[in-house]
Amino acid sequence: MPNPVLLNNLEHRDLRVITRRGADLGDQVMSAVTFPSEFRDVQACYPIVFRKTVDGLGFEPIALFGFQEGENLFLQGQRWDAPYVPMMIERQPFLIGVSGEELMVNVDLDHPRVSRTEGQEVFKPHGGTTEFLEQANSLLFTIHQGMQSLQGFLSALLEHELLESFVLDVELNDGSQNRLVGFYTINEDRLQGLSGEAIVKLHQANYLQAIYLVLASLSNFRALIDRKNATLHV
Repeated sequence: MPNPVLLNNLEHRDLRVITRRGADLGDQVMSAVTFPSEFRDVQACYPIVFRKTVDGLGFEPIALFGFQEGENLFLQGQRWDAPYVPMMIERQPFLIGVSGEELMVNVDLDHPRVSRTEGQEVFKPHGGTTEFLEQANSLLFTIHQGMQSLQGFLSALLEHELLESFVLDVELNDGSQNRLVGFYTINEDRLQGLSGEAIVKLHQANYLQAIYLVLASLSNFRALIDRKNATLHV
């Protein structure tokens, strides 16, 4: 379980963050939540699909790294084999805290990236913030802004009934049949059938481009299947 606490330069003056990649550092995950302002970078590498939120009341877009829980086909030992790592992965072990209207930086003290002996220093010896922490602050702020805009995008998709569930059946090189279920994507027929007025509204809200980036990202399923096949011994 995460153990987030408010980051401060007294209790955490010797805190370090391990930045290499690895399964032992929390990178062996199937997916990461993303948001429209990140879609352009994400769709260059990963399929973007939607899943229901934990409470079952809404949806969230995710970048897919594998076909089953605990599978990251982009993780190659201590290397992430893609030119772009989604922000929700990159931010770890930091989280956004909110106090009133003020944004705070929290750190998950139980995250495997947190160390006292190796990795990037978070604070300078006399208490000032390091460049590493400044970059983390900037990343968290970008994520916060992206998540703030996400609800409007999802509401627009639901308003126009643009989300549909899909099933992906895959036969791998070893002959095994695999099925990816439980995810949603954009209904292209319904999108094409929208009125001109609806299209204009989506465009003016900067949602139309995000929708097409999601659709473009689906071509990455072929590369993801190739990565899966490369792990098999046939």
